[in-house]
Amino acid sequence: MSIVLTTQCRDDVGLIAKVTGLCYEHNLNIVRNNEFVDKAGERFFMRTELTGEVGEQFLPQLRSALPDGAQVHLHGNEKTKVVLLATKEAHCLGGMLLKQYENAFNVEIQAVVANYDTLKPLVEGFGVPFHLVSHQRLTREQHDDAMAQVIEQYQPDFIGLAKYMRVLSPQFVARFSNQIINIHHSFLPAFIGAKPYHQAFERGVKIIGATAHFVNDELDEGPIIMQDVTQVSHADSAEAMAKMGRDIEKVVFCKAIQLAAEHKLFINGNKTVVFA
Repeated sequence: MSIVLTTQCRDDVGLIAKVTGLCYEHNLNIVRNNEFVDKAGERFFMRTELTGEVGEQFLPQLRSALPDGAQVHLHGNEKTKVVLLATKEAHCLGGMLLKQYENAFNVEIQAVVANYDTLKPLVEGFGVPFHLVSHQRLTREQHDDAMAQVIEQYQPDFIGLAKYMRVLSPQFVARFSNQIINIHHSFLPAFIGAKPYHQAFERGVKIIGATAHFVNDELDEGPIIMQDVTQVSHADSAEAMAKMGRDIEKVVFCKAIQLAAEHKLFINGNKTVVFA
């Protein structure tokens, strides 16, 4: 059986030896290992791919061998459960649906929840449940609570904002702390508001891109998961730039969800540790 062990704790001497030594004692074979030490924060992070049968005493013994407060988790072959939130734009949502259809990553899209029904035919065409939760005549807090009630029916591991174009309330973010992954164009905060690609065109930018990040209470300033860019020139129109931007957003968003599904992400304060 293939297993992923994730470990994060206060840094100390001999941590790698303690983890790998215990794996050896339990007859677990290490297929791949990645580790990182944040020297400034004195934090240790490790992702270990194992094969073998894990006994009930493995995790308790590991926790007792590591510094107090260590977070250790075992992940099997089960698919990572994701609920996607959407508004009207189809590119990121469509990219996720197609990857699931092709069995291209270890994700189960449990449902899509949207505040408009624009994307309902697309979602249902892939056999995924679609829930419309309109924001009309509701405060932001009321709408977020209605969305959360639908989401909690599925108990997802992560929530993906597939170009969901509403600012989430602090109460919603706290309800799903460290579970919400967002995508946005990398112009923020330089180009905010409507039509960012048109703003970028007017300024004559030479690079456009996208950023995937975890959501916190600071708008679009949560821990960054990954980014990508592409070159543009004076010959590219605003519409061409927007098309290229959508392509990058789709790729970066899907890759961020894939990293989460493969247990390669660790939140480290206002940053992330990502084992590619």
